[in-house]
Amino acid sequence: MVITNNDITQKTYKKLSIQVSLSGLSFCVFDLISNKVINTMSIPFEKNKVIEEQLWRTFVDYPILTKSYDEVMVVHDNNLNAFVPTSLFDANFLASYLQYNTKVFETDFFTYDVVFPYEMNNIYVPFVNINNFLLDQYETFEYQNANSILVKQLLDLSKNKEEKQVFVHLQKEHFELIVVKNQQLILFNSFQYKTPEDFIYYILFTCEQLQLNPETILVQILGNCSEEDACFKIAFQYIRNCSLLDVTSKASILEVTPTALRNHFILYHS
Repeated sequence: MVITNNDITQKTYKKLSIQVSLSGLSFCVFDLISNKVINTMSIPFEKNKVIEEQLWRTFVDYPILTKSYDEVMVVHDNNLNAFVPTSLFDANFLASYLQYNTKVFETDFFTYDVVFPYEMNNIYVPFVNINNFLLDQYETFEYQNANSILVKQLLDLSKNKEEKQVFVHLQKEHFELIVVKNQQLILFNSFQYKTPEDFIYYILFTCEQLQLNPETILVQILGNCSEEDACFKIAFQYIRNCSLLDVTSKASILEVTPTALRNHFILYHS
């Protein structure tokens, strides 16, 4: 879907990005002229409450969401997805790519993002109910899967780096594990975890399967993490080269802190 209003007098030169999951919503406003982040907010959702009601409440509580924007991007934050090389991709069989790694139903709606320029597609199940709600709020918007943005940005960062790199995108109850080598995606997976011990087990198990040595492999952590977190401390204990992802340069451009950029990495790159 594309913005059709080309009247320059109506332009706001602002973009709204909304990242939404079943556990909450985050949004930020970009100034399209300076490329700075103007406003950021995160709103948790209550479990066992109807998501449309919580969306409605959020739009009432935060009138900034109902203002006019030149662009609106909606990011569906779920792991109901699979990356498929373009050479193996057929848009007529989207469900078949997901049936082996997630529970799919005949009534599900499937779509995909083209991960340009990496000759692969990310097939996923968007939140149709959330899209329908947002269609009542905005004339038009574009939407993507969160992991399309995440993987593209990490592939960009791996340019001309011939050694394999492990990236961990940490969130409250799950994390994404991405292994890349010079703009090639070697592995993408998502894991649920409850304890720091769960967290490090999945990382070390993946390294073992890919024959990556914890003594030499570079592991970089982003997302909701700091050096004081138990998950970071246990990773640092078992992995010699473990660090938070250095985002200083991009953070300076957006005029946000590196911690905020790591935490909202997907939202700020949407």
